[in-house]
Amino acid sequence: MQKIDFHVHVTPPEISTGVEKIKAREPYFALLAASPKNKFATAEEVVAELDGAGFDRAVIFGFAFKDMGLCRTVNNYVIAKTREFPRRLSGFAVVPPNHPGACAEIERCHDAGLCGVGELFPTGQDVRIEDAAETARFAECCAERNLPVLLHMNEPVGHYYAGKTNTTLQQAELFVEHNPRLKIVLAHWGGGLAFYELMKDVRKKFANVFYDTAASPFLYGEAGYRTASALGVQDKVLFGSDFPLLPLSRYVAEIDRSGIADGEKASLLGGNAARLLGL
Repeated sequence: MQKIDFHVHVTPPEISTGVEKIKAREPYFALLAASPKNKFATAEEVVAELDGAGFDRAVIFGFAFKDMGLCRTVNNYVIAKTREFPRRLSGFAVVPPNHPGACAEIERCHDAGLCGVGELFPTGQDVRIEDAAETARFAECCAERNLPVLLHMNEPVGHYYAGKTNTTLQQAELFVEHNPRLKIVLAHWGGGLAFYELMKDVRKKFANVFYDTAASPFLYGEAGYRTASALGVQDKVLFGSDFPLLPLSRYVAEIDRSGIADGEKASLLGGNAARLLGL
């Protein structure tokens, strides 16, 4: 079974060398770029990281800007690199969901071989995901093409860090409610929403919802994997490293220490993602 990292950021050289100009018109990008933890990675560096960690494939995406032109720039890079490394890289497109041209860009990217949309930043892109009217056209476009959508989420409590936003769990719940046909991946364990699947109504409502593990070592540690197992949601959890923020090896060590069963580990490390992506 393939080992798949579902959450990997790539940055084309024209973006990483033009940071100062972009920061002036993209406040959320400026916030993250100013963080001492921020790093940029090329597709080649991602492949090298996969090799070093013993992984087969990564799902890569560029930064989700408010500006459609910048989104097209990073999408073009992702398209080019997934074609250059077809056995190692799968690609997601980024768009501002409330932009009039969002569907056209999603269709262009899908026709070029990309297989999902995200990681999107609801707060950073000024999108009210709880507003059915604002997101309906975007969501329908993705659902029609069976494209999963990856949304940035964060826990509503705990310490502040660059990129922690005010998107609430209730807003995410409404987005899920309004789009039952859409396959949705909530990043960072859904900001803790994964653990609410203990509630029967949430479990039913979230039938098409998945969660990735990005940034887990900063937040939940090895206990998160054991908790997902106890809740019975282990088939909905996707390995995601948030590389280049963290190396893949740090996650693998935590997963090994968690004590989850070998079958659950195989699903987490790639089986669930392969099923979602149809690999």
